[in-house]
Amino acid sequence: MKVSAYAAPSAGAPLEPTSIERRDLRPNDILVDIKFTGICHTDIHQANEHWGQAIFPMVPGHEIAGVVTEVGSAVTKFAVGDHAGVGCFVDSCRECENCKAGLEQYCRGHMVVTYNGREVDQQTPTYGGYSSAIVVDENYALMIPPSLGLDVAAPLMCAGISLYSPLHNWGAGPGVRVGIVGLGGLGHMGVKIAHAMGAEVTLISHSPHKEADALRLGADHFLLSTDKEVMKSARYSLDLIINTVSAQIDLDRYMSLLALDGTMVMVGIPEEALSLRTFTLIAGRRSLTGSNMGGIKETQEMLNFCAEHGFGSDVEVIDIKDVNTAWERVINSDVKYRFVIDASSL
Repeated sequence: MKVSAYAAPSAGAPLEPTSIERRDLRPNDILVDIKFTGICHTDIHQANEHWGQAIFPMVPGHEIAGVVTEVGSAVTKFAVGDHAGVGCFVDSCRECENCKAGLEQYCRGHMVVTYNGREVDQQTPTYGGYSSAIVVDENYALMIPPSLGLDVAAPLMCAGISLYSPLHNWGAGPGVRVGIVGLGGLGHMGVKIAHAMGAEVTLISHSPHKEADALRLGADHFLLSTDKEVMKSARYSLDLIINTVSAQIDLDRYMSLLALDGTMVMVGIPEEALSLRTFTLIAGRRSLTGSNMGGIKETQEMLNFCAEHGFGSDVEVIDIKDVNTAWERVINSDVKYRFVIDASSL
């Protein structure tokens, strides 16, 4: 079937209207009428070919929320009318140790990313959520609880799970002092989720004007990273830091905020390599690690958690014709805190 979409025709080119083909439904497939799609900074990196070879034309978008309009003959998880989400991947090998453990995001075989990838045949390109509909295997779709608006739920498919997973896996909760570096699309979800988990939350930012919003979103403290004296006085004050920024930062300064056995988890992806003095790790038996999205089971858990606590992402809904302007604003950090495309504007 042909559906309307917006695509980048080549690296760095403005997005433009087009049409793409979606496959006919297989027995385990569902057809999702897309209602909203979040704009992730990854979309911009991919379309500008910052991370290596890309596939063009490219239809970005891996924060998808919509309504099921058709189901395959063997589908049991969804029914027509259900609210469904699609995140960063739409298939995996299903056979490796990680896939069998529900950690499809670490698939050792062939993980099929939602766009700028290839299907299991490793030939057919994948197209994302800047489109009016998507066909996906029910096992790689998420059930969006009815209490979550589809607009605020869409960014949870990436921004939400990218923060929930490390917070969950590194034990954020009562008695744990959590630092979130950066208050953007990822960071604001980190503050909300860590607060809802019961942790003591500190937002760390180079922008003093972010303090009021950080506290509004649930942070207990605000730390201005450009103030050397403030950073020095805060040494050894945190147990867990989630670093959401993609900029070059002085890792040693941030790692020094960690107490004994503290951990910094990287979820932002700087274009250039970062450096760290080994002594910073040794001095406090500290750890530096990373986290990549979440599996289907954990992402569903995150959606249920957000619904239970009554929040989604803070969004600014836009018309698809404004997508190129929105991308520029994302680059300039001019959004609070996630742009979401109204797919009806297609």
